[in-house]
Amino acid sequence: MAEGSAVDLIRLADGESSLEVRVLGRTMPGVLTMHDYLDAEIVVTSGFAQGRLDVCLPPDDLDSWSQVLGELAAGRNAVWMDDGRNPEIRFEPSGQDGIAVFVVEDAAASRTSVRVPVRLADGWADEHHERLQCVRAAWPQEVVETSPGAYEWRR
Repeated sequence: MAEGSAVDLIRLADGESSLEVRVLGRTMPGVLTMHDYLDAEIVVTSGFAQGRLDVCLPPDDLDSWSQVLGELAAGRNAVWMDDGRNPEIRFEPSGQDGIAVFVVEDAAASRTSVRVPVRLADGWADEHHERLQCVRAAWPQEVVETSPGAYEWRR
């Protein structure tokens, strides 16, 4: 992947509505304490609403996204980024064939939310596991926290 290329971590779209989380790059490359944090944007489109939010993803957010994917693939509700730091994204399978509802709520900054249904394509879960691996390959973790507040480069 070329330097400066964005990678879609999430892309749920059905032609009418979509949710994308696009990873743009490292937040502060070369700064030990922030090197593994990633700048990203959440983009929501529907026939009724459009919106874009900037977010910063720490490495833990990628780990929790992997867990959320497992919950969604099993047909269960799941929430991602529910720590109050970033907009929260909730996923709710509707019980209808292949339809899920996602809710993006920006309680901390704009105090707005949007709720949008989307028809999930066949194989969406496997595709999103691959997307996660692409993000991790593009921006591997290069810093380790050796003790609380102490960091060093991985060897």
